[in-house]
Amino acid sequence: MIRRFGTPPKSGVQYHLRPGAYAVLMRSTQVLLTFQEEPEPEYQIPGGGIDPGEHMIPALRREIMEETGWCVGSPVRLGTFRQFVFMPEYEKWADKMCHVFLARPALKLGEPTELGHTCVWTSAESAIDLVSSPGARHFLTSVL
Repeated sequence: MIRRFGTPPKSGVQYHLRPGAYAVLMRSTQVLLTFQEEPEPEYQIPGGGIDPGEHMIPALRREIMEETGWCVGSPVRLGTFRQFVFMPEYEKWADKMCHVFLARPALKLGEPTELGHTCVWTSAESAIDLVSSPGARHFLTSVL
């Protein structure tokens, strides 16, 4: 059974399955988060949608690079959670199937290329308080 975080699905709403890959990125006692300005300012664990035909690990690496500018070492799967949300950037309701990994940032190749994203190093304890997603908080807490 996959755990659900956030609000339950709304009756009468058609949700589109949106698989995604996300990572808790740790280096010593620090966590690398991404700050996203739009559609609402929020801190997140890096990651995002898996495009049709794309495999999970390459999607994870691509999303981390786009949002942080870092490449990562071998990711280890932590688990999966679901959340039912409206995605204003796509103007649709999504059943987000979030696959979460633990990885170590290995090499910074540049700045984030995804508009409105900034990478932020913070303590593990602060990361738990900063991230907006209850699912991400759950996995951050489980790692610590």
